Amino acid sequence: MKAVVLAGGYATRLWPITEHRPKMFLPVGENTVIDEIFEDLEADDRVNEVFVSTNERFADTFADYLDESPFEKPTLSVEETVEEDEKFGVVGALEQLIEREEVDDDLIVVAGDNMISFDLGDFADFFEDKGTPTLAAYDVGDRERAKSYGLVQLEGDEVIDFQEKPDHPESTLVSIACYGFPAGTLPKLTTYLENGQNPDEPGWFLQWLQERGAVNAFTFDGAWFDIGTADSYLDAVEYALDGGTLVADGATVEGSDLGDVVHVMDGATVTDSTLDRAVVFPDATIGDSEIRNSVIDTGATLTGVDLSGALIGSYTSITEGDDF
Repeated sequence: MKAVVLAGGYATRLWPITEHRPKMFLPVGENTVIDEIFEDLEADDRVNEVFVSTNERFADTFADYLDESPFEKPTLSVEETVEEDEKFGVVGALEQLIEREEVDDDLIVVAGDNMISFDLGDFADFFEDKGTPTLAAYDVGDRERAKSYGLVQLEGDEVIDFQEKPDHPESTLVSIACYGFPAGTLPKLTTYLENGQNPDEPGWFLQWLQERGAVNAFTFDGAWFDIGTADSYLDAVEYALDGGTLVADGATVEGSDLGDVVHVMDGATVTDSTLDRAVVFPDATIGDSEIRNSVIDTGATLTGVDLSGALIGSYTSITEGDDF
């Protein structure tokens, strides 16, 4: 069995924080999302190779990261794109990778920006037992939120119907970006794309497969975060911190009130300020400020400001009275 970790997105909704940093490297507590995924796959003896599918813009960043990481299985596989409008879509990129890497084994595919509470080994157990195309499904518990995802209807474990981003959701059980494909289904990716089907979301491919055979769903409780916006990133941080606060040993916090869900990283300095639901990256400096629902990148300097819902880029300097 092999695995693909999808890490080719540009995360434009999180710019400037992710303009020069893959969002999979965003810290969630003491770890990153992609490290959580790598740890599960590293521990599963059935998985003998993990391909990290990324784009040319971030290829060097990932190469350096993997060289320094403790994981032995991941290898880099690079899409030939450097901009968002050049992307092949997830299904198109997956077909390219399978051809490029000559994959002909059962395959687990998981998005590198998904934080999930189940062990991927449990998903692999279910996939191996069923022997069919398999997806992971999670009940988001809210019909408005469900409109943003592909919905699945089940009979037991078998998927009997899909709704892709419906205006009027019939349920709140959504397909998340975690899939299992038996080796025999991989050539069908080419057939699917040659027939002019949607190349963007794997859910459309699973729907196409379900119309032609059995597809099963691995359902789970717990937590799932699709880190695509500042709010969803901060939600993941809240989960990782259990609603608490994390201050690195090398950070300085003086005369400040740190509320719920605050992560201050190594080398950062916070003085005479109030922070609530905020992430402060290394070497940032915050003084005499109120910061809420915000992410402050490496080396940024904030003095005498009141910010809410802000994404402040690296080495940005904002002082009281600045027009921003």
